[in-house]
Amino acid sequence: MEKFPVISLEKVNGEERKTILEQIKDACENWGFFELVNHGIPHELLDTVERMTKEHYRKCMEQRFKELVASKGLDAVQAEVNDMDWESTFHLRHLPASNISELPDLDDEYRKVMKEFAQKLEKLAEELLDLLCENLGLEKGYLKKAFYGSKGPNFGTKVSNYPPCPKPDLIKGLRAHTDAGGIILLFQDDKVSGLQLLKDGQWIDVPPMRHSIVINLGDQLEVITNGKYKSVLHRVIAQTDGTRMSIASFYNPGSDAVIYPAPNLVEKEAEEKNQVYPKFVFEDYMKLYTAVKFQAKEPRFKAMKELEAVVKLGPIATA
Repeated sequence: MEKFPVISLEKVNGEERKTILEQIKDACENWGFFELVNHGIPHELLDTVERMTKEHYRKCMEQRFKELVASKGLDAVQAEVNDMDWESTFHLRHLPASNISELPDLDDEYRKVMKEFAQKLEKLAEELLDLLCENLGLEKGYLKKAFYGSKGPNFGTKVSNYPPCPKPDLIKGLRAHTDAGGIILLFQDDKVSGLQLLKDGQWIDVPPMRHSIVINLGDQLEVITNGKYKSVLHRVIAQTDGTRMSIASFYNPGSDAVIYPAPNLVEKEAEEKNQVYPKFVFEDYMKLYTAVKFQAKEPRFKAMKELEAVVKLGPIATA
């Protein structure tokens, strides 16, 4: 069994840069996922985020989730459930404008900590996008610019808890899907597992690891690289014991960003065979994705290709 890629960024600006870039390239081309250690986000901050997220769940969300389960009879299901997930979530928006101050139930200290965490993740996301540019032979800043639109990127966090589930064979923590956006940075529970990705027809566990950040690539990077890098199906398996924490932050294109394959990455052969990914406005893709998230991504790309034939889009919007 191939080993899930774990990459240390510690010496990325030193003598090991070439090796680290090679590891990232291999993970992007063959996995669509990798786990980062020595990523520059202080361990104390991660510990505080974890402690406060778990406290917030126990204090504000656990009872609500139990009531929801009871009202829908989910604890006594006899057949597979395909239209719901066994998860308790809330969403934070950071860019282009933050909603952290507006959310009820968050105490001030938690707001402050999540704001600081988001700033660190934003910086890490942009650093990673530039490493991807280097590997792809694109100029530095190309991907950030491609995501920019007129107001900058969309950046938000989904905070999830996956409580113990009495029927994990009948209901998923989160059904299989690819992520719609750009690059995703996940801080997950280091004790309770559950995240799996599909590789070569097999579901593979993403190992829980203390203080690591799991990275995966979204559909937009597949489009920009014209399929050189691919978004990968993943899911969360509910567990009978323990509550799994998952804090996934999505660094996505701005709503009006025009997404299309980087000209340098479209090979002549692909052009001749009409194997070029579509060009579209990110917001249009999201509208479609929201309706069909848990279905295969290929029809989404096809629908965008058909839309492209009707709507002629101008050059990329830049800051």
